[in-house]
Amino acid sequence: MRKIIVTALIALSFLGCSSLQGQDYSTHKVTSGETLESISKHYKVSVPAILGLNPDARKGLKSNTVLIIPKEGTLISSPIRNVAVVNEVEKFISHKVKRKETLYSLSKTYNIPQAEIKKYNTFLYANNLRKGDELQIPVLKKVAETVGGEEGRTNTNVETEKNTSETTNTYVVQPKEGKWRIAYKYDITVKELEDLNPGLPEILQPGETIKVPNLKTKAIKNVDEKYSYYTVLPKEGFYRLKVKTGLDQAVLEQLNPGLAETGLKEGMVLKVPYDRSLAAENNSESIPMPGNELLSTNLASQLGVNKAGVKEIAIMLPFRLHKMDVDTADTKELIKNDKTLSISLDFYSGALIALDSLKKLGANLKVTVFDTKNMHSELLSILDNNNFKNTDAVIGPLMPKNFNTVASALRNDTVAVVSPITKTVTLGSNVFQSRASDADLEKAIIHHFKNQPATNFVFVSDQKHRAKSNTLKTEFIGASSVSSRNDKKTGKDAFYIFDQDIIKALKPGKNVVFLETDNSGFISNVTSILNSLNDSDKREITLATSGQNKPFEADIVSNYHLSNLKFTYPAVSKVVNEDENNSFVRTYEKQYGLTPNAYVVRGFDVTMDVALRLLTSDDLYLSVNDAPLTKHVESKFSYKKKLFGGYFNDAVYIVNYNNLKIEEVKQ
Repeated sequence: MRKIIVTALIALSFLGCSSLQGQDYSTHKVTSGETLESISKHYKVSVPAILGLNPDARKGLKSNTVLIIPKEGTLISSPIRNVAVVNEVEKFISHKVKRKETLYSLSKTYNIPQAEIKKYNTFLYANNLRKGDELQIPVLKKVAETVGGEEGRTNTNVETEKNTSETTNTYVVQPKEGKWRIAYKYDITVKELEDLNPGLPEILQPGETIKVPNLKTKAIKNVDEKYSYYTVLPKEGFYRLKVKTGLDQAVLEQLNPGLAETGLKEGMVLKVPYDRSLAAENNSESIPMPGNELLSTNLASQLGVNKAGVKEIAIMLPFRLHKMDVDTADTKELIKNDKTLSISLDFYSGALIALDSLKKLGANLKVTVFDTKNMHSELLSILDNNNFKNTDAVIGPLMPKNFNTVASALRNDTVAVVSPITKTVTLGSNVFQSRASDADLEKAIIHHFKNQPATNFVFVSDQKHRAKSNTLKTEFIGASSVSSRNDKKTGKDAFYIFDQDIIKALKPGKNVVFLETDNSGFISNVTSILNSLNDSDKREITLATSGQNKPFEADIVSNYHLSNLKFTYPAVSKVVNEDENNSFVRTYEKQYGLTPNAYVVRGFDVTMDVALRLLTSDDLYLSVNDAPLTKHVESKFSYKKKLFGGYFNDAVYIVNYNNLKIEEVKQ
């Protein structure tokens, strides 16, 4: 019966037990004509040493047999008997490799070292594991065997337990090292690392000891800082990765040997060409947040290194608590009908989750919430009766007039005031406008399409937006325009066009049609016509606009048409889709039993961003340079300084409809 030695020999003298000696081993595949003596000379080890590790070799060597060879210079002295722990093969199990299976996952499934799988499937020494490979998996049990005597006689001694072969090793977490980095090093997914270490905390601490696969040193990957690394999300395929990274399947497989055989797996860490935003995520791996599986700047790595003690934040929102009686029908009706109150409550619920997440991580924050009651007089009272000199940042108020009042009152104390939602505020020197302007949105969509080769541009508008449409048209050489027709009787805009109006402007090949309007009926008319003309064999039509508005979401407008036309537009925020399994969404749904709306997510993003900037910089002003770009659940922030003014966020997403979902278009 075949026997395999899998652990270091335990030397026992006749008088007692000596200390455990760890040894390094290599393997050798026997070729025709080789003998024990020739192998012994080649590796510079004694024949008894080889026999001690390969008892079956006494019966003769056969081609393709794999021997375990002790390291050079290892001698097994004849006066000492050695008890070797060996694994005895009871039987073999046939296994056909399935998609996404790896040697590691098979070793875990069958509780057997990867080396043993390779030994009985020798083609794996030269080839990667592939889907469809037929493997022979040995079922092992441990026995103890005495190896000794000048002639190297062996005596099977004591039977012991079923196989519990060591498939893992211990690993000491290094500074700034997170789960993805360790998973990449040991060629496993983040989920597999977590399975190896039940109860593993989200934040790994330097010096912490964890379990990792038992790999040879040369098999452990190095993290090359010249590249970026991306963790595969649930249900993410090569198509979505190409959209996100611009890399097709062949390039990803070339960068990641073995990917072609295993396919993509959730939690798998892929090496990709250096990307600034991904590199920033890699640097922030140690502090995961709800909605930020990896924070997108190095803010997180500094969390808790508060340079100036407690950071103070004030939040000003128009709750109008004086009009509420909790849980009464009138209050519920008030919340339902008062849009400002509803927005405030939604924004605040998102902010609370951000603050709670930071609190759990030990962030040194003092937060004060003020109810402005949506009354200017109340706001003045708050400013008069409270000292804001030590306040690092104020989030709000929502209303432009109230916001400008607060910003002006606190300007001399250089207190940063952040406008969370509105875009029409006075940009004083202490103002942070967190929402991108319409001009930034237009600039982003023009930049997105301007350099696309061999594209015909058409600008369609109603009479109200004709001037704007013509201005946009000047950015694209050779573009044409189409305007809505007027009512023959009244002369007013009739908000429709005919098929022929647009057909004459389209050309074979790629066409981008900008639609500038805020009339849902006109949107329905134009998208219906474009959808009927969208023939991929003759012409490809993409619908775009410089500023998406509510009429595009009206019931009369077909989402199927928008999706077929790959409707593309600039946005201050992207949309988190249900299949993304976002941790902020999970947290909110668990706490409130509802899916968070846009204002909830905005509350989380703005509050999280302000808090992290304060925690990692001396103040919000310096954070503009310390953290030039930050990303959270749906929003990103890149503040620029206006000459003789405050700070504005010009970070814009380009999104489109794709398979009835709104997705970010990777630039």
